Amino acid sequence: MKRKNIKIIGLSTIVTVALLTGCAQSTTQTQMGDKTKSGVAIGAAAGAILGNIMGKDTKGTIIGAATGAAIGGAIGYNLDKQAAEVAKSLETEVNTSPNAEATSDEDIIVTKSNNYVKITFRDKMMFPTNSAQPTPTARFKINKLISVLKNYPQTIIQVVGHTDNRGSYAYNQTLSKKRARTVANMIINGGISNPVYEKGCSYAKPVVPNTTPENMALNRRVEVYLYPKKELMVDQCM
Repeated sequence: MKRKNIKIIGLSTIVTVALLTGCAQSTTQTQMGDKTKSGVAIGAAAGAILGNIMGKDTKGTIIGAATGAAIGGAIGYNLDKQAAEVAKSLETEVNTSPNAEATSDEDIIVTKSNNYVKITFRDKMMFPTNSAQPTPTARFKINKLISVLKNYPQTIIQVVGHTDNRGSYAYNQTLSKKRARTVANMIINGGISNPVYEKGCSYAKPVVPNTTPENMALNRRVEVYLYPKKELMVDQCM
């Protein structure tokens, strides 16, 4: 039994070091963010299961839970830290409202979930009408975002374009994809080595009904998603 516990401790230490090294450098904070709390809880549960399987006893379960909590907390804190840095660079704050995109008329909205950080760029700030070429203001903001992304070389980046429902679906599909590709290329050409994916959604996923000019303006947007790992990436057009 003693030998088995030693193996558990050794494995836990190796896993912890490997995962913590992959995260951004840690700093002290006075209060854990939502992602940190979620990461701790999920990590503790997973670690407890692993510890119980390997150790077959209470001690193995406790060790696994403690290790898992540390790992999960580090991953969660990485997302919180990243969201805060992105928001600061774009001269805004992290919006914690569950309906941020539908209720805010800000040009840039930074939100976060358990799996990603999301930056929404409004169309009126990003592109001239029917154009896929960013405005000078948009280029400035995207370059600000790039400067933060350089601190997170393991982040998976996904750029998604959306339109309102004026015009045909095919036309808007092409426009939304061109806009997403333009932003993705700017990020890549800015010296980012991260994997970058782009996708156009046409008007398939409005945040509000396309019933008024104001609502249509909310639906015209480019979203940039930052994932800690590729396995968490989903089709944002669905």
